[in-house]
Amino acid sequence: MAIVTAPGLVGTAYAAPSAPSAPAAPFAPAAPGSPAAPEPGAKTLEQVHKEIEELYRQAGTATDAYNLAVGETKAQSDKIVEIAKQVVAGQERIATLKNRAGAAARAQYRSGGLPPGAQLALSNSPSMFLNGADLLRQGEKAASDTLSELARTQADLQQYATDASAHWQTLEANRVKQETAKKEIEQKIKTAEELESKLQAEEKARLIQLEQDAQYKAQTAWLSSGALKELQGTASEAGRKAVQFATAQIGKRYEWGHEGPDTFDCSGLTSQAWLAAGKPIPRTSQEQLRLLPKVAVKDMRPGDLIIYFDDASHVAMYIGDGAMVHAPRPGRTITIAGAGSMPIKAVVRPDA
Repeated sequence: MAIVTAPGLVGTAYAAPSAPSAPAAPFAPAAPGSPAAPEPGAKTLEQVHKEIEELYRQAGTATDAYNLAVGETKAQSDKIVEIAKQVVAGQERIATLKNRAGAAARAQYRSGGLPPGAQLALSNSPSMFLNGADLLRQGEKAASDTLSELARTQADLQQYATDASAHWQTLEANRVKQETAKKEIEQKIKTAEELESKLQAEEKARLIQLEQDAQYKAQTAWLSSGALKELQGTASEAGRKAVQFATAQIGKRYEWGHEGPDTFDCSGLTSQAWLAAGKPIPRTSQEQLRLLPKVAVKDMRPGDLIIYFDDASHVAMYIGDGAMVHAPRPGRTITIAGAGSMPIKAVVRPDA
């Protein structure tokens, strides 16, 4: 099965990954006389690696919450704007109806204050009386309709006010969620970056190697499970376009809350890729999981989205041959990796 790529992109098969270099050893006490012996109880590099990865994963979860709150805030804002337009239209309608009712009152005043029925009764012409009676019924119905419509429009305005109040409350709640998630994201990333900043250059290199080795082990175990044996899926035309968009972004930086064109977070990449393919999908990985049709791993085809971790905090796009493209986390760029290099929760298909 060939990887679907953008024109000019060299595909990398992930069905048989090459063996990693020797696993990095944990921090060990320095030899006697060496200048930099670690303090008692110091964390091993493996422990630092796990802590950093967990912090970034938690930041990913908070990013999903932030993106969802941003979307909901925009939706509520749009509803409030629509209600405002309805209020203006309702007020204009009430003004028209009041003018109509006022015109009828002024006409009655000019006739000496006599109701139309009394004027007809005093008429000396039978034919005028009969014609007038029909006009009177029409006029009474028009007046009744005007009053009824006026009452309905006033009731609508009251409902609009109630709706606007409810939407404002939801809008403010979403803004609070958005700000809370933003603070959590920034704190998690700051903590992770502080941990990394304390490492020496050699240790940082070993940390990257640990990350690669962990991904290799997970991918190898996934492939050994036979996950690719029954894969026969061929990309749809829309799926091919989505893969081409996603792979064309390789090398661009991850940045939380962004959906292009220069930086992306994980779900920003997948949602924009499918938008480019003509299929708008939910903005966040959790909403993509909740709202898009699920497919079995054995039925996976290029363009499908792979949701990772129990909390659905990360998403990637399958591109074939056991590989996926994704925006990993802060400090990383969009890249191709093994589809099984993280715990798979589900696979969803935007164009099912």
